Amino acid sequence: MNVESLKKWRTSVVLTGLLAGAMTMSACQKQQETEPSLEDSISEEQSVPMSAEPAEPSDVVLDAPASDVEDDTVASVNTGVNQMSYSCSPALAVEATYKDADNQVVIATAQGTATLTKTNDASNPEVFEAKTALDGGEGFVQWRVAHTERETGVIRTAGADASKVSTYECKKSEELETVEEAV
Repeated sequence: MNVESLKKWRTSVVLTGLLAGAMTMSACQKQQETEPSLEDSISEEQSVPMSAEPAEPSDVVLDAPASDVEDDTVASVNTGVNQMSYSCSPALAVEATYKDADNQVVIATAQGTATLTKTNDASNPEVFEAKTALDGGEGFVQWRVAHTERETGVIRTAGADASKVSTYECKKSEELETVEEAV
């Protein structure tokens, strides 16, 4: 072997060693991973652990009057709905169904039925109003109920002639029935 071929061979070994060292170093360095795109996330199936136990049956909630389901042992009554009967003077019977979650009350009388929306944030008195008469025609209905138990109320209603307003003072019927039984 001559000296010149040894120099070439040595240069080749040195270059190969440097190349191998550079590759080793770059393979060991941490590289920033690219963020997955939305399409990648959507196309990947997410694994969800499964339970060996059966799922609990969900409770069925009915939007029915309490009197319709009071003897039913399976159904549950939505607690955000309260029904009350009022006796008003002059003579008028009012059935009020309060839908607290919706801030509404449905007023049913012999004159008709109307759904009123709460117009204030207060709880005493609560003020509800509808832009139609009880019979569904032109006019308005206003319902003010007081006390934390909604024991008393005032209903104001008018038809197309807004100058002829009828006003009724109302009390919960349960109190009146109790008084009559005691007499």
